[in-house]
Amino acid sequence: MDLNFNKNEDHNKLLLSDLRQRFSKIKLGGGEKRIQKLHSEGKMTARERVDYLLDTKAESIEIGAFVGDGMYKEHGGCPSGGVVVKIGYIKGKQCIVVANDATVKAGAWFPITAKKNLRAQEIAMENKIPIIYLVDSAGVYLPMQDEIFPDKEHFGRIFRNNAIMSSMGITQISAIMGSCVAGGAYLPIMSDEAIIVDKTASIFLAGSYLVKAAIGESIDNETLGGATTHCEISGVTDYKAKDDKDALDKIKNIVDKIGDYNKAGFNRIKAVKPALDEKEIYGILPKARTEQYDMMEIISRMVDNSEFEAYKDGYGQTIITGYARIDGWAVGIVANQRKVIKTKKGEMQFGGVIYSDSADKATRFIANCNQKKIPLVFLQDVTGFMVGSKSEQGGIIKDGAKMVNAVSNSVVPKFTVIVGNSYGAGNYAMCGKAYDPRLIVAWPSAELAVMGGTQAAKVLAQIEASSLKAKGEAVDEAKEAELFAKIKARYDEQTSPYYAASRLWTDAIIDPLETRKWISMGIEAANHAPIEKQFNLGVIQV
Repeated sequence: MDLNFNKNEDHNKLLLSDLRQRFSKIKLGGGEKRIQKLHSEGKMTARERVDYLLDTKAESIEIGAFVGDGMYKEHGGCPSGGVVVKIGYIKGKQCIVVANDATVKAGAWFPITAKKNLRAQEIAMENKIPIIYLVDSAGVYLPMQDEIFPDKEHFGRIFRNNAIMSSMGITQISAIMGSCVAGGAYLPIMSDEAIIVDKTASIFLAGSYLVKAAIGESIDNETLGGATTHCEISGVTDYKAKDDKDALDKIKNIVDKIGDYNKAGFNRIKAVKPALDEKEIYGILPKARTEQYDMMEIISRMVDNSEFEAYKDGYGQTIITGYARIDGWAVGIVANQRKVIKTKKGEMQFGGVIYSDSADKATRFIANCNQKKIPLVFLQDVTGFMVGSKSEQGGIIKDGAKMVNAVSNSVVPKFTVIVGNSYGAGNYAMCGKAYDPRLIVAWPSAELAVMGGTQAAKVLAQIEASSLKAKGEAVDEAKEAELFAKIKARYDEQTSPYYAASRLWTDAIIDPLETRKWISMGIEAANHAPIEKQFNLGVIQV
């Protein structure tokens, strides 16, 4: 391999090492002391509960591990949004598990906690897979109640979704494994079946202190809402468990009896690993986001047997379209080509830019995949659509709109991987978060923004410098350089994949070598939900 390959490999492995170090801190939740406190109470942590529940030798993927990263610093932080969410297997059945992390503010709900819980429910509803709630929460984080309580996508939406999923026939099972108070008490009881752990768990609309204040009744929490009360007197819960493991074992036994599901029928054959070495992706992917490379070199190390059937190979070459298999599943791939292309007309097209012909090709290919019931995989490394008089006169807005229309109306499951750049309208056309991918993940090399950091910082620095001059302040070259550096640093922080992941703009930041697993498990989940709508582009400018 050449020197450039080695430099790229070193850079990308350092990014991966940073990812692992960050995740190791995230996994501690509220910290070692709070973990020890839970253990002293005879309770398992959220991650221990999830790991015990899921089949040990089966694959799993974690949704939103970096949610809340760097947020709410004035409140002490909220690692992983105070809730652990994983898609995995229980007794061989694919499920999504949601577990409150009681080491983070006693499992209280921050605004981002609600968003993450809603994302978990969205995944369950889209894919019609069972959802398991492991409840251990003090309820809404009161200092921020105005940001979590009343709006459409706040706390109350959780219970609305419980009701909708019940009507859809999606299995919901809850285990009350600690505190469960006030409005939060509805979540487990709106599930199909509820388990409660004796002595360490309780559920009530108002705790003993509030009861005393409200009606003057003196009562302890165990008598008010413990396992004996709700299993033997109120009938609110269905099973009493002696400890955490017993509760989780009961969930396993219930899931084990669930019948089979109607499949969507996505095509799958025996999986084959890529013929080319997957690890070479680290050396192919450039260190700098401005450098060119051949996206086909990435695709060939991602798909089964490195086989790819290109669609319209010689046309619209800044987008690659074609058929392949990932872990045996048939997929249609739409990827940004990042090398400079010379067209047959002798024109040069920049890699990572969407031109009219490439948008037209992608639109047709997306329609074909919908007709054939083939899931779509989008590989993003896009700087946006081509600008300038020639593109505008050639109808770039119209062709871009057609591509966005096709992505928006696609009825087959879509999966998005942000490999590198994800800028501006290119993010939209290549199935960004706003376009309902079943799963959207980023590599550590990803950048998400309305435009590149350098360009944006130059524009913003010029605006700020003009504003200062208008106020009569002197702005020399040194001052302009200082403004640019300050704005560039702030903008770079906001384009980081961790900034996006903390706000749940992506579901995860992953090792590139885990991409096949994520897509495969995502399609398996989607296969639970037969397609009920027809693909229709609606009215478009032709």
